[in-house]
Amino acid sequence: MNLKFKTFILFLILIVFVGCSTKFNPTFDFEKTPQGVVLYENKQPVFFYQKEPKTPDGVNYFNNYLHPLFSLEGDTLTEEFPSDHPYHRGIFWAWHQIYVNNESVGDGWIMENISQDVVDLKTDVKKGSAQLSLRVLWKSSQFQHDQPFVREHTTIIVHQLKSGIRAIDFEIDLRALVPGVSIGGANDEKGYGGFCARIKLPENMLFTSEKGQVVPQTLQIKAGSWMDFSAPFGKHRELNGLTVLCHPSTPNYPEPWILRNKSSMQNIVFPGKIRTELTVDKSTVLHYRVIVHNGSSKDMDIQEIKAEYEKMGVK
Repeated sequence: MNLKFKTFILFLILIVFVGCSTKFNPTFDFEKTPQGVVLYENKQPVFFYQKEPKTPDGVNYFNNYLHPLFSLEGDTLTEEFPSDHPYHRGIFWAWHQIYVNNESVGDGWIMENISQDVVDLKTDVKKGSAQLSLRVLWKSSQFQHDQPFVREHTTIIVHQLKSGIRAIDFEIDLRALVPGVSIGGANDEKGYGGFCARIKLPENMLFTSEKGQVVPQTLQIKAGSWMDFSAPFGKHRELNGLTVLCHPSTPNYPEPWILRNKSSMQNIVFPGKIRTELTVDKSTVLHYRVIVHNGSSKDMDIQEIKAEYEKMGVK
């Protein structure tokens, strides 16, 4: 075997090795922009995090949310500032009632008199996952000339795509910086507020919980700790979607749901109409997992995914 032929064989082996490494060891990359951060997995977009305030109308400014959230095929699953509810924004967490010493200081759902200053944003890529860590200060023009009164630490961990499933974990850690802070959902029988997903809503959307198929209602529905939303999204019109799971460590578990089959968002409710206190000496921590998937809930073992998620160590 001459030298040229040996070199050629070694070259082919190297190509195969590199190809296999790329295939079986997916890599994540963060790209920072003037507005926020894009996450890619194997060069395909996963989501965009909106760090800087953005306005649909020149009046109210929104940030600290994910949009777009992409399907596994690269289609956009979420909506931002839709005409029916111009304050809905992708995957977001927000509350209508924000009080200090029983006095309203603003509305975090529509960002009226409220701002969220993202003072620290860190990204980290590890084997099999990518992490976005955020420190956010809540401020209000109605409280001590925009002095911060809540510190939010949010961690978003994206796990490696596997078997047609992408898991995204959210840990939302809230702590008051002054005494007397409380937050709550809408001050009515709906009580919506907390972790929300404004997703596209094709007419044939399927809502499925651990109790089976669910029909959205006006008021809260007690349907268990997870909810799946599947429809023929995207240009190929193939069935896919997302599932939202709540971890047992989250207060009020299993939380109720506000569900809508048109022109609105989907919400796992916390804490509801009755406000809950945020203290200065202990955090209130919310844990959720979003599963982006192909097919429908029937194509996954959600109970197994749920069991695996519940075993994870959390605060």
